[in-house]
Amino acid sequence: MATHPGHTVLQVPVPQLETFVRARTAHYDADYVSADPDYVHAHVTALGPFLPPEAIGGPERDSILEILRETEPFEFVLARVATFPNGIIHLVPEPEEPFRRLTARLARAFPQCPPYAGQFPDVRPHLTLDAVSDSVSDSVSEASTRRLLGELVPARCRAERLDLAWYEQGGCRVLASWPLGPQDGMVGPSRRDVVTPAARAVSVPVSDPRT
Repeated sequence: MATHPGHTVLQVPVPQLETFVRARTAHYDADYVSADPDYVHAHVTALGPFLPPEAIGGPERDSILEILRETEPFEFVLARVATFPNGIIHLVPEPEEPFRRLTARLARAFPQCPPYAGQFPDVRPHLTLDAVSDSVSDSVSEASTRRLLGELVPARCRAERLDLAWYEQGGCRVLASWPLGPQDGMVGPSRRDVVTPAARAVSVPVSDPRT
């Protein structure tokens, strides 16, 4: 398995699908399974790759917080399984619009960080589940993924926070976490509000099935 340099991602955690996504992550490469108890492998990406940790200072944090204060927590449902042309099997959040608005606002605030490095003309909100494979030892399809999900879907979810996550083999973790809506303080067990150091901060290929 090739080693990729790390990068940050702003992502909305989806704990309802954590068991499934964590297991599939371990299936592909256990080095991407985080030892951080606050890290949620199941997520909808809001903006990534994002800035290197050392470039996220007070002004950058304030810009993120301003956007989040104006973004109320919202409900969404994960029920529809789909597959991108590159073979990434995913769940489509419904409605999509709150995620699209959040991504658009973050991308405008940080034009140096276009979604998925600008590789896709239409950035579709999604929760990555797996990747199509026709190998004899590990056949994966949209239909097999639906069956494996079983009663996990439909999942009724609520977006309540935005995590700044570090994504790297052997080092996936939460660097900071901020609530959605006009409130002070942090959410989640760690109540993190300080960007903690991480190693290299260069983007990995966006075709990686785990991002």
